[in-house]
Amino acid sequence: MKKDEPPLDFPDTLEGFEYAFNEKGQLRHIKTGEPFVFNYREDLHRWNQKRYEALGEIITKYVYELLEKDCNLKKISIPVDATESEPKSFIFMSEDALTNPQKLMVLIHGSGVVRAGQWARRLIINEDLDSGTQIPFIKRAMDEGYGVIVLNPNENYIEVEKPKIHVQSSSDSSDEPAEKRERKDKVSKETKKRRDFYEKYRNPQREKEMMQLYIRENGSPEEHAVYVWDHFIAQSAAENVFFVAHSYGGLAFVELMIQREADVKSKVTAVALTDSVHNVWHQEAGKTIREWMRENCCNWVSSSEPLDTSVESMLPDCPRVSAGTDRHELTSWKSFPSIFKFFTEASEAKTSSLKPTLTRRSHRIKHEDL
Repeated sequence: MKKDEPPLDFPDTLEGFEYAFNEKGQLRHIKTGEPFVFNYREDLHRWNQKRYEALGEIITKYVYELLEKDCNLKKISIPVDATESEPKSFIFMSEDALTNPQKLMVLIHGSGVVRAGQWARRLIINEDLDSGTQIPFIKRAMDEGYGVIVLNPNENYIEVEKPKIHVQSSSDSSDEPAEKRERKDKVSKETKKRRDFYEKYRNPQREKEMMQLYIRENGSPEEHAVYVWDHFIAQSAAENVFFVAHSYGGLAFVELMIQREADVKSKVTAVALTDSVHNVWHQEAGKTIREWMRENCCNWVSSSEPLDTSVESMLPDCPRVSAGTDRHELTSWKSFPSIFKFFTEASEAKTSSLKPTLTRRSHRIKHEDL
């Protein structure tokens, strides 16, 4: 016999769930001190999954709060020229993101349920805030004098309830005899009754039908990356821009390069990818982009080899090194110290070669002007 499912009615605060983050940033039960338990009710996988998703939504809001209160980032609404009524998204930026003359760090997470400030929801819930969020990157970047921009590439639409459309039955407007019309209506009602009964059995708590309203110029991670580049990163004063892009974020960065190649090359000093899923062939990245990536990017991939060990690549793009873990979602956290070292070295290398580069560039510009 099918077990009755309890209501899909969950708390909307961590306290309501009886969980809190301890001083180590681990999620623990307030009374028992135990980690989060997924199988709260046995044999009710769907209910447990919905409970986990409800907690995930609270975690997303909690991380947003940490970005503002703990990291002192500002929440910036996009599109920048949005009307009052249209769907909007947002990104986070440090006070000096656009004015810092030296360095700017841009963080892009992967695909799925994660939102700005997160690498992996699973890590936040089951491990800790340090490994699952971008907060350690943000804090260290700010300590080292970087401005910071945190992208929100999965916030592509808002969901609203579908309006109920009354479909006029064909019998309403026909010239059919009343008796025939009544018989048709009766059959139609019985069919609906049977369908509703089946639906109630199959899905005891039918959720509201929702529709998606896409956010202008931010309807996909790739669109979002280009939009934030055009309206924020390209406008920033920073001489050196650095990207950290995880998983699908790497693909979004390569797409940005394809669309804004000259701009990216002139402004970006180095790119740290973590288990990036980009593919230079499928994305049709040209030869000049592949050459630039070989010189300026590094991909820390999941591997059982020690951190920074060179890993062979099948594709002719950027160097691949081990992230020191074979778990995809942990690659950003495990390569954290190496990424900052990589950025420092790239910055120093650029500074030491700046004068001859500038001379060559100015000579080339003069030549082109002629």
